[in-house]
Amino acid sequence: MRIKLARSLGCRFPGLSLPQRQIRGRPRHEHSEPVPQHDPPPAAGAPSAPGRQRARVHPRPVTVVAWLHTWLTTQPQLRDSTRRSYQGHLRCHLRPRLRGMLLADLDAARLQQVFTGMLEAGMTEATVRRVYCTLRSALNAAVREQLITDNPARYLQVPAGHRPHAVIWTRRRVRDWQRTGDRPPVAVWTTSQTRRFLKTTARHRLHLAYRLIALRGLRRGEACGLRWADLDLDAGLAYITRQIQHIGGKLTDCPLKTPASRRAEALDRTTIAALREHRRAQHHDARARGIILSGYVFTAPDGGPLSPEHLTRTFNTLAANAGLPPVRLHDLRHGAATLMLLAGADLKAIADQLGHSSIVLTADTYLSVAIELGLAVAAATARLILRHGRRPPGGGHTRRRSPPPRAIVATRVSQLISCPA
Repeated sequence: MRIKLARSLGCRFPGLSLPQRQIRGRPRHEHSEPVPQHDPPPAAGAPSAPGRQRARVHPRPVTVVAWLHTWLTTQPQLRDSTRRSYQGHLRCHLRPRLRGMLLADLDAARLQQVFTGMLEAGMTEATVRRVYCTLRSALNAAVREQLITDNPARYLQVPAGHRPHAVIWTRRRVRDWQRTGDRPPVAVWTTSQTRRFLKTTARHRLHLAYRLIALRGLRRGEACGLRWADLDLDAGLAYITRQIQHIGGKLTDCPLKTPASRRAEALDRTTIAALREHRRAQHHDARARGIILSGYVFTAPDGGPLSPEHLTRTFNTLAANAGLPPVRLHDLRHGAATLMLLAGADLKAIADQLGHSSIVLTADTYLSVAIELGLAVAAATARLILRHGRRPPGGGHTRRRSPPPRAIVATRVSQLISCPA
């Protein structure tokens, strides 16, 4: 302890004279090697010590735009949709504002002006945040390549860009939309509105695709990529393993969005019966027209894979013809989470059915405030005084009701839709 204190005092106060530790009768400094006054230069090709990295000296200065292009072309692990997003950020936002600027001259003050200008130009906070994340990733790679010594993007003040929460199309919101034409960024149909849509589209060839999205929360690419080989109708399960996307102007069978998206969806009896009938009708139509089916559950008129864009355009037309307030096709997925909650599922079960890796995303994004839950608050409050009826004899704790299995949740969700308003 005394030696450590002496060392610390000697470092903090260089002029302080401290006794040397004796080693076999001689001061310790006589045994130690002489300390060089300056660090020796690193060997050729050896990396610099952490915290002392120096930028490489290039014969020609590197511009920010040139590095962004280089960085983007050397990222083979990016998903195609992510690559297209980065390309759009570079083409529409970064290249016009950073053209001609050298990478070595980039600093936090200039970048702050760039992103402040984006916000002043009317860009949403979420878009600005995504562009910022793209630039920050590219500059982090520049630091690793020793093109710059530090990433100036990490000092910027950019809004977090919180995603909008879903709201219910209540009667008041519907009247406001009909009067002003303004619609919420993310809106969810009520149970009766979802029931109305599925009833009016019951005879449409894509009705089952919309039913799976509305009741089980499939993404549109997952619905288009669903194959008959992925269905086990006897067990009542649909295995989500692939998705269809537009890549390079053509439909491509792609991996799912995340590893957690690979899941098994429970199907209710009504949906199972409808899928069996859909398969019989699909094969009958293919034999009558002499076309070869591609093996997908939902196909284009020629029997090939169905385009997600076609699924979206058809949905918008059908929703407008039904006289319903506007929602996006992806908003049916929001509503599916609410329907599962009303059916008695907990957050973990809903996150598993939606393919989320965490219930945080489920609670923050997809669980809109359902009207039916709001009306049940008074009844739940009254039940607080009746909890003793569920207490075990001689115990002071109430029994916790176990969450219903997935098959029961799927059946209850189906019943919510099939019950009359």
